[in-house]
Amino acid sequence: MHKTTLEQWALLDAVVNEGSFALAAEKHHRSQSSLSYQLSLLQQRLGLTLLQQEGRRAVLTAKGHQLLAQVRPLLEGFSALEAKAHALQRGERSRIDLMVDATLPKPLLFDVLQTFQQHYPHVRIWFSEIVRSETPERLAEQQADLWLVAQYGDAPVAGESLMSIDFVAVAHRDHPLHTEPAPLSATTLARWPCITILDRQQQHQSEVSGDQAENWSFTTLSAAIEAVQHQLGYGWLPEQNIAGLLKSGELRPLPLLQGRRRSSSLVMYINEERLPGNNAIAALAQMFVERVAQEKRIAER
Repeated sequence: MHKTTLEQWALLDAVVNEGSFALAAEKHHRSQSSLSYQLSLLQQRLGLTLLQQEGRRAVLTAKGHQLLAQVRPLLEGFSALEAKAHALQRGERSRIDLMVDATLPKPLLFDVLQTFQQHYPHVRIWFSEIVRSETPERLAEQQADLWLVAQYGDAPVAGESLMSIDFVAVAHRDHPLHTEPAPLSATTLARWPCITILDRQQQHQSEVSGDQAENWSFTTLSAAIEAVQHQLGYGWLPEQNIAGLLKSGELRPLPLLQGRRRSSSLVMYINEERLPGNNAIAALAQMFVERVAQEKRIAER
């Protein structure tokens, strides 16, 4: 049998955080005498002094600091376990399947996920990244809880318009296109490969039909960006994803006759069949909405 209990360590942690026995007792709905007894018992069983008085505050001794530092991860883990059990009791799933278009700005994505983790530490995120051409197929499969995907094709995606992604035509600063007389026409562009982003199925369809024969296609956004960096061709790339490369001058906008910039709408779609009883899905969706609204307010200043 263990000599001490998690409850005793939790009470010690509360005394340190609150700064007094009275406040810690109030927080844990105990009498001050009951709390004092448990802490005396804890120190007695360890044979160590963990607390000492400094003025009106109760502070840890050096040995108390060492031991409580080791125990705190256990306390946090136990709290997370109980929170997860409570969520399961309410019928909530222990994970959310999130499917996101590759063009969604990563700082925004991870800022939202960090906030979500703080509010729902018991819920895991299973993250999948797709390219725009995969949108219809992935939505039809209904294998996710929440989608943030690009509008693709003629059929509109049912859901809420979240944000617009701006694409800019660029090439490496040393690419021959930058030596051509401006503005660049479609005939001039056709002399070099256009770097595109397609899923495997779309690549196969393009090969069979002969469409875009001179284009080079990649299945990931990161590979497409690197292809342009290595002067394999030019392409319309999401501006936020290449902001650093534009700022450094490694990639330069192309002076096209027309079509220098394009835009694509990202749509948020919730799997309604999985929504009942799962507050975490709705909360994550709302966090994305609020974060995008915050970005817009900052941009308008």
